[in-house]
Amino acid sequence: MKHPFSTTPFSLNTHDGQRVLGFLFARGGERKAVLAMHPREMVMTHYLVPDVLNAGWAFWAQAPRSIGNDLRLEHEIALLDVAAGIRQLRALGFEKIVLLGNSGGAGLLSFYNQQSLLPGEQRIARTPGGRPTQLATAELPVVDGLIFVSPHPGQGALLLNALDPSVTDESDAFSCDPALDPFSPDNGFRRPPESAQYAPDFIERYRAAQVARCERIDAKAREMIRRKREALARLKEAPNRTDKLVASHSPIFQVWRTDADLRGWDTSLDPSDRLVGTLWGADPAVSNLGSVGFARVVTPESWLSTWSGLSSNAVMAKTAPSVQQPALLIEYTGDNCVFPADIQVMLAAMPTPDKTHLRVRGNHHGQALEPGEPNGQEIAGSRIQEWLKSRF
Repeated sequence: MKHPFSTTPFSLNTHDGQRVLGFLFARGGERKAVLAMHPREMVMTHYLVPDVLNAGWAFWAQAPRSIGNDLRLEHEIALLDVAAGIRQLRALGFEKIVLLGNSGGAGLLSFYNQQSLLPGEQRIARTPGGRPTQLATAELPVVDGLIFVSPHPGQGALLLNALDPSVTDESDAFSCDPALDPFSPDNGFRRPPESAQYAPDFIERYRAAQVARCERIDAKAREMIRRKREALARLKEAPNRTDKLVASHSPIFQVWRTDADLRGWDTSLDPSDRLVGTLWGADPAVSNLGSVGFARVVTPESWLSTWSGLSSNAVMAKTAPSVQQPALLIEYTGDNCVFPADIQVMLAAMPTPDKTHLRVRGNHHGQALEPGEPNGQEIAGSRIQEWLKSRF
């Protein structure tokens, strides 16, 4: 950071009456701002803050209502948190606002952009779990541009590719169909750092089985919601203790074995500069069965809205076609969470004539792949500075 800056916190009211935080980084006098947000993380310490400030822009770090916890995360409701930050920036007099979506933030902010460009009556009225969104009456200011850094295709799409379809019983973390086990040598797995070698027929069966497992979990989630709703309806007609308990219950369930994207273990699939392994490491026993992992603990509502690749609305395949503004997409070439084919699909889906795709060597977080290499974060930051100055 070359020059002093200030950090100012703001307590914001969302359209649905919740309180969220936003933090403004500025040197003074800026009329343009970049807003960054992740649906479950606080981006206040993001590595791109200095680069945005050095471009002459302010940086707004928007906090989600549930920091560090996506147990109840519904992306449709999280859009109201995004909107609260953008409204505050407009109220402060910022004339240009660009959204910065890094990793999971990309799916959220692309979703926001899609909904903000629609008239209220055309916005999504209910979450996949059936909760009213209030988006029709919410003020969702339109932004001037979008930056996507290592953007995965949406949390649901990401998980659909990473579900271990050899699970035969969702209540048993160790249940396994050997014919679909991605970590069996019989199916082509090799111990890292050696790359696996999966046969085409195994890959085809595997991916079909991933969809089937997602369908089963979706059905489980919808059944939980149905049971609660029916109990609520019966209570209105004839109050009773049993229905009261069912209607009051908020189900929570576990989803094990969610780190099994074949591309993480077989680097010949959609090749790139990545190393063998996934975002969680190169030990599949730990990442697939450990307590920390994508979608490990969910509610039926958060599963359907956030983690289901079949039901979630916050996937880039659905939202990227709405990008009309100037857009910058930075791809890290050694990313083991976002793969080259994912990037190409996103780029092709965005209709804006002003889209820039830059490839920077680094892992998912932009860090160097080998000792002594340049830091990809610094290169990405300089490219963002150039883009902001040239486009606005």
